[in-house]
Parts: sequence; structure tokens; C-alpha cells
Amino acid sequence: MSPNKAFTTLDPVAKSRIIEMAWEDRTPFEAIDDEFGLVEQDVIKLMRSELKPNSFRNWRARVSGRTTKHKALRSEDVIRGYAPAQYKPNHGLKRRV
Repeated sequence: MSPNKAFTTLDPVAKSRIIEMAWEDRTPFEAIDDEFGLVEQDVIKLMRSELKPNSFRNWRARVSGRTTKHKALRSEDVIRGYAPAQYKPNHGLKRRV
């Protein structure tokens, strides 16, 4: 898959999950790559295209330099990539009745 088309073929549920993982402090970009095949630059492009400009700037400021977003920079004390309450049914998507 080419870098420009890497995230355009994803369904809305997958995009929502990637955005959720990208916002999480403890989820490294490598976990997103392992699960969805998107490297950090692809995640940045996805976030830029899906978020409002101010939200994107806030996210970039938040993750820039954050050691927990990269496995190689993590402390050995961090043994898991998510908080215990992180995974929710339907990944926060509401169902219509």
C-alpha cells in the first residue's frame, strides 16, 4: 500500500480506533503499525485529515517528544501499552436502535 493511500481504504471503525490509539499516551506508534500497518508518518497524515486544525495542533504538541509513544524511548518500567480501562466494547461507537 502506498503511503498516500495507506489510510484512505480504512473503514470508519478502523479510523476511529487508530485515532483513539494515537490520542492515548501509553500506546506506541509501533502498536498502531503492528495492528493496522500504518507507520508514524501515516498516522500523522490520518490525524491531520480527520481532526479539526486546532485538535490536530493539540495532538501534535501532546505527542511530540513523548517517550511513551515510541517503544525504543520507553522506560523499562512500562510493561504494557494501555491502561486497564482502555479497551471498551465497540471502541466507544454508539449503536443506533
